[in-house]
Formats: sequence, C-alpha cells, structure tokens
Amino acid sequence: MRKLLLASAIAAVTASSALAGGYVAPVVAAAPVVVEKGSSSSAGLWIPLALLLIIGVIVANDDDTPPSTTGG
Repeated sequence: MRKLLLASAIAAVTASSALAGGYVAPVVAAAPVVVEKGSSSSAGLWIPLALLLIIGVIVANDDDTPPSTTGG
C-alpha cells in the first residue's frame, strides 16, 4: 500500500509540473514569398535610342542650303 501511495504521489507531482505552463499555440511559419525582379537589361531602351539615331541622321542629311548662283 505504501508503494502505491508513493507511486501515485510521484505521478501527481510530475503530471502537474508538465501542465504548469498552460496551452501555447504552435508557431506556424509563413510560406516564403518569391519576388520577381524585372530584368536588368536595357531592352526597353533600344527603341527610343534607334528613333533618336534615325532622327539625327535625317537632320544631318537635310540639304536646305540653296544652290550657289556664282557663275563658274
């Protein structure tokens, strides 16, 4: 009888200390978020540069000077 009383006392002491902290909600890690960056190339810059180059060539080749009238 004494062993049964000792075993139940030990079980009661260990069970109460195991539940002493109360309920703690588990921490659930959030899913990783993948952020896609835009490309680092200058692909969107080619069209405006090409247009500026074409306009520059047209302006450079513009021949608005009147022909010379000096007899020669």
